Amino acid sequence: MFFENFLRQIYEMPEKIKDYFRFIKFSHTIFALPFALIGFFLAFISYTASWLLLIYVLLCMIFARSAAMGFNRYLDRKIDAKNPRTSKRELPAGKISSKNALIFVIVSSVLFIVTTLLINTLVFWLSFVALFVVLGYSYTKRFTALSHLVLGLGLSLAPIGAYLAISAEFNIIPVLFSLVVLFWVSGFDVIYSLQDFDFDQSNNLNSIPVMLGKKGALNLSVFLHILAIIPIIILGFIYPFSYLYWIGSSIFIGLLIYQHILVKPDDLSKVNIAFGTTNGVASVIFATFVILDLLIRVL
Repeated sequence: MFFENFLRQIYEMPEKIKDYFRFIKFSHTIFALPFALIGFFLAFISYTASWLLLIYVLLCMIFARSAAMGFNRYLDRKIDAKNPRTSKRELPAGKISSKNALIFVIVSSVLFIVTTLLINTLVFWLSFVALFVVLGYSYTKRFTALSHLVLGLGLSLAPIGAYLAISAEFNIIPVLFSLVVLFWVSGFDVIYSLQDFDFDQSNNLNSIPVMLGKKGALNLSVFLHILAIIPIIILGFIYPFSYLYWIGSSIFIGLLIYQHILVKPDDLSKVNIAFGTTNGVASVIFATFVILDLLIRVL
């Protein structure tokens, strides 16, 4: 019997791994990770660093985001169970237990802190601030409609953190890239939350769409994305980027505009395209052009 159970667990392991990847929406790492790489290479071209640091930075991104998303799913498990859109997620569907989800969050948090300790002392101490922000986001949804901005703040730590991993010094350039992430993520998260407008409204849950209505939420999203564009333009003038930066910036801005064309107050059928595909492509393309621009100057 023991041997049969052992074999069954081995057989089911690949599916269990897939459950955890779905549990934390691992594919959504694509939003902030490219900006972390921008922060890393900004410092890499000016400071002496080993490629091992890049591995540490990537691990920090994975562990921090896994902890944040896992904690969000853990806290929201009862709400998700009542929402038709989210009722099939791993926790409400019983694919992952609440106990295992909490263990996953704790392990991810510890691994994140340990990894920062391998980088430098400054990043280690700041790791507790970062965890406070990314884990605290899940609580803010319970008392304020401005939680979208807290989510943006959490992801905006990526370029600053990656820059500090090498430099251990603050600089205005990665801060400006972080502002891009802050307003960009906040803006598209408002669009994403439109999917739950009816559910949130009927269950007295906080969100920008509930507070402002669908049209008002989309207008605020446009405003937030305009705020994201401003530091992009400033960066192009205060840092010696070449034409590659401007090409990447133009594509990024164009995709921001495109997602607002896709989503209308009376037609939310393309929200997932605007949220996932458009923003994922925008992030990768922008980072690719920026990093190429940075590396060309040192090759």
